[in-house]
Amino acid sequence: MSDLTKMYKTIKKDSFPAQMEISFIDESQRQTLSYQRVTWNIGGEDRGLRYGENPSQPAALYKLVNGNLTLGEVKSILPGKYLASDVELIQSGKHPGKINITDIDNALNILRYLDDPATVIVKHNNPCGVAIGNSLANSYDKAYMADRIAAFGGAIALNRAIDIETAQMIASSYSEVVAAPEFEPGVMEIFAKKKNLRVMKIDNIARLKDFRHEYFVDYKSLIDGGLAVQWSFAPEVKSIDDFLKAESVYQGKSYSVNREATDQEKKDMLFGWLVESGVTSNSVLFVKDGATVGIGTGEQDRVGVAEIARDKAYRKAWDRLSFVKYGTPWALLDDEAKREEILAEVAKDNAGLKGSVMVSDAFFPFRDGIEIGLKEGVSAVIQPGGSLRDFESIEACNEFNAAMVYTGERSFKH
Repeated sequence: MSDLTKMYKTIKKDSFPAQMEISFIDESQRQTLSYQRVTWNIGGEDRGLRYGENPSQPAALYKLVNGNLTLGEVKSILPGKYLASDVELIQSGKHPGKINITDIDNALNILRYLDDPATVIVKHNNPCGVAIGNSLANSYDKAYMADRIAAFGGAIALNRAIDIETAQMIASSYSEVVAAPEFEPGVMEIFAKKKNLRVMKIDNIARLKDFRHEYFVDYKSLIDGGLAVQWSFAPEVKSIDDFLKAESVYQGKSYSVNREATDQEKKDMLFGWLVESGVTSNSVLFVKDGATVGIGTGEQDRVGVAEIARDKAYRKAWDRLSFVKYGTPWALLDDEAKREEILAEVAKDNAGLKGSVMVSDAFFPFRDGIEIGLKEGVSAVIQPGGSLRDFESIEACNEFNAAMVYTGERSFKH
């Protein structure tokens, strides 16, 4: 029988050229963006990406090196402002593939909006844990424990220089990639013991604020060779002051939410909304105290994705408590008395959902979706608004004494 593991260890040969250009042409001008293929010197040999999304797919990474683009009132990011397209690979581990780069890229897409020490852990282009903290180690612990099962083999991005404490925490579990702006003395000695860990130094992480208002052309290739093209999305709601009052008029009757959110709820609503920009739609999140509690992604209906986020919050809470108290994952805990103890403890605060904030990337068409969270004790909701039946969500919040605000924008990511 052949060794199937070899396919994951082999670098796929590709024929992608060293240079690439994309031109936008109209009657008056030609605007050309020029790209250069990215390689790393590993073992004395220049190599590009290991492979694409699967080992059978040749792939290449390009960085923007020349050109600028203005279409209407939107201008593209200028060359030289590199993040994931030009990482410094200071420990190669296994050679990076497309997924490693795109996972780090989406982590940075979220991280650019977070000012406090923050950690984003991404798996399959969706966050499994995001948190801010009073230190980098605290943010990592909160993000990792939000879903330590999904974090296994994930890509980690942090917005501060990694210190010894954080490095030791990262090294205590298995990760594919870690990216940061800098690494304090002694950190690389810790990471060197994880021979397959890819360690990426990205200087511009220290200047991520500068990327909040940058735009790039987002291409989606179609199976017939065509392209769907759009400007990249950046949320317009970037501060609490951007929130809109939750109100609606239906059949001549006015509705509004009775309770105003507390300061902490507002902070969590903003945090959750910014995290939403990196989550595959259709999505619902629960966040509390600057950390994700449950993340539902990519579901076809809003009630279903709210249920997924809720159910994940419970499963992750069971595992987290089992691991902390007994050093054993929930799935492997075979002591019935201990399991009952954990179930009871998690139920006390509804897996952290009691007092949390519910975040939805699109409006709730009916009240059934928002009720999933409200029945678990969610105290505040942030959503775009704009449904013909927004009044139902308002009524539901008032019945549960929950606050709610609108963003006035949708945050889909397909």
